[in-house]
Amino acid sequence: MSPDILSDELADSIVTTARTATGDSLRSVTYFTRADYEQLYLRDDLERDADLNDFVGHEWQGYKQTENAYQESELGDYRFTVRAFENGYLLRVATQRQGVLITTDGLSMNSYEEIADAIDKLLRDQSGEE
Repeated sequence: MSPDILSDELADSIVTTARTATGDSLRSVTYFTRADYEQLYLRDDLERDADLNDFVGHEWQGYKQTENAYQESELGDYRFTVRAFENGYLLRVATQRQGVLITTDGLSMNSYEEIADAIDKLLRDQSGEE
């Protein structure tokens, strides 16, 4: 993991957006690219022992596989993924070059949609992707 793989401004915007939308339910925020990642936020009551390298690698592959598998779907374009776990939820929002993983305590699906849309806009505005 390399520090500072994104600008401080983008990092702050991502964390602020996630924090505003989730409040105290926010557990962590991790920015990633195909080759690197940076954990931007971790709630104080959580331990820093997660193997983020494998976790991020899996989510990057998962994004690419999901995007490829459903590109001709009647459901429309792939937007984001929410995964449910015993102790929380994971939201993955990604573009062709970068992505964000947000873990939370439970939220409504509408909340995940709002967060995903806001994070997607930040990523696309920053990179110039459409």
